Amino acid sequence: MDAMVDLFWSFRSPYSYLAMPGALRIEQDFRVRVRFRPVLPLAVRDPSFFSPDNLKRAKYIRLDWPRRGEMLGVPHAWPSPDPIVQDMKTYEIASEQPYIYRLTYLGVEAERRGRGLAFAYEVSHLLFSGTRDWHLGEHLSQAAQRAGLELASMDAAIADPATHRATVDENQKALTNAGHWGVPTFVFEGEPFFGEDRIDTLRWRLGKHQLQRN
Repeated sequence: MDAMVDLFWSFRSPYSYLAMPGALRIEQDFRVRVRFRPVLPLAVRDPSFFSPDNLKRAKYIRLDWPRRGEMLGVPHAWPSPDPIVQDMKTYEIASEQPYIYRLTYLGVEAERRGRGLAFAYEVSHLLFSGTRDWHLGEHLSQAAQRAGLELASMDAAIADPATHRATVDENQKALTNAGHWGVPTFVFEGEPFFGEDRIDTLRWRLGKHQLQRN
């Protein structure tokens, strides 16, 4: 049986998007299963993180992630629309959030169907590679299809999202218990590896456990 790596991940995180190719390679290169565990964005979980007193955090992310994307050679553009409704001048979070809960619950459903990583890869690429109005037309359904899923049946499954929300809550508690708050965070045997730029460290740790595939 393959070992388990948990991946705590958000549909609004540009670094989560940048981590997806590396996450897929982990399953290809090591005898592990990467369990996709979506959480709500930190801006929703803890709005004070981007409060006026902490605007430097948001400003740094807006500076850093595009250059990281350019360095990695991947398409990079801020989603239009943003997966969360937020005033980007005051960073205030709107009470109505028409996108992020659906995306997160769909992520839970994709993992239940055994296609969590594939769905996260396709949808995050849709969001962050420059596709405008990703929420309209066939964009999401085609991304789901590329991941081996059918969007209409997934939407039907989350029509009553109580169990999906419970799973998200469990994921968020597990992330906290693992010793971190941010995404993407990989956890292997209780040890957290935070950030797309710590995938090499995780690979080193998996190698120490002699989990490389032949």
